[in-house]
Amino acid sequence: MSKTVAPPLGAPPPFNREPEPPRMVPLRPRGSMIAAIDIGTTKVCCFIARVEDRPRILGIGHQLARGVRGGAIVDLEAAGQSIRAAVHGAEEMAGETISRAVINLSGGNVASRIVKAEIDVGGREISDADMRQVLERGYLTREAPDRQVIHSIPVGFSIDDSRGILDPRGMVGERLGVNMHVVTAAAAGVRNHSTAIARSHLDVEALVVSPYAAGLACLVEDEMDLGVTVIDMGGGTTSIGVFFGGNLIFADSVPIGGTHVTNDIARGLSTPLADAERMKALFGSAISSTLDEREMIAVPQIGEDEDGHVNHVPKSFLVSIIAPRIEETLEMVRSRLEASGSDKIAGRRVVLTGGACQLHGVRELAGHILDKQVRIGRPSHLSGLAEATHGPAFSTAAGLLLFALSERAESPRPARIAQNGIIGRVGQWIREYF
Repeated sequence: MSKTVAPPLGAPPPFNREPEPPRMVPLRPRGSMIAAIDIGTTKVCCFIARVEDRPRILGIGHQLARGVRGGAIVDLEAAGQSIRAAVHGAEEMAGETISRAVINLSGGNVASRIVKAEIDVGGREISDADMRQVLERGYLTREAPDRQVIHSIPVGFSIDDSRGILDPRGMVGERLGVNMHVVTAAAAGVRNHSTAIARSHLDVEALVVSPYAAGLACLVEDEMDLGVTVIDMGGGTTSIGVFFGGNLIFADSVPIGGTHVTNDIARGLSTPLADAERMKALFGSAISSTLDEREMIAVPQIGEDEDGHVNHVPKSFLVSIIAPRIEETLEMVRSRLEASGSDKIAGRRVVLTGGACQLHGVRELAGHILDKQVRIGRPSHLSGLAEATHGPAFSTAAGLLLFALSERAESPRPARIAQNGIIGRVGQWIREYF
């Protein structure tokens, strides 16, 4: 694969055409520790790993999420307690103590757009200094005061009317341009995440939107190059990421997830939430079957004693509650992709991941609604993952570790940005990768 430009802010370095795992060049010393915290609506998960040929998982801690709704923190104290419990579990298992971690953003009204920056080069040969200048201009793109830039990723250069140039150095033209994929989130939501981590006595090493992390964990190189859509189906949100040419080119989310299905079951069957979740896991399906009418399910009723009144309903009734919500979710995803124009760029490949995608029939329904080839994505490129944590529900946490391998990981702390300077970091990146 030809070199693609990866920024010092918010994106890993260029990928090489090598056997898996091809996506990251470990820039941290071998044997050093990295940590990731996935803050979701239903669970908080912490991974601690040691840098080797592949990151080796040493400790895993996961805890029921409290104080989080729709991927956003709504109760700082409760969320902080869940984070501390998950981190403590991972530290106990690893026998190590962490002071900083890479954190995900699954809510916060994630949005993305392509921004073009351009400079005049006066018909001369394009130099490294020109590359630094145009990249700096792209990184300094202004956003609304209530939005914060999470990632700023160069996805292609142009010279005059020639587009899609991967490395313009040495070429001649009048104008040098760069297309930047800028991913933003609500500034208040970002601050709340940072505050919750700070209350857990940790520093935020980087913030990463969930579909980006899930893609790093689940995708193979050809998928990233040729075009693929990652759909991360979490508890409170469903995140969307489109990859093409080795880069993330679109990110979005819809405010529906697995907990909405559980709530629908609880309301439709007048059953406690815990029983609704159990029925969804044991009997739930997104597609109907001819046998559903014959299979009966015992449904405990809200407010009744354990030995109290129990209703019996056919499985078809449960499916009739689940299927419309999954259909709605996938149709919203399709609409967002079509509205963004990235649907065609992504090709016909979809990777489903996240805990909610494990529901029976979701893969088949997604293939029908999106009219694409669909597979279930599980975390790879890591060693030491136990069977229980090797499923789609842990893709984001695994991807955060892979992102942490790169010193290009973006820091939300202004002090670091001011100290290093954008030009210095771009210059360092150019020296290392060209």
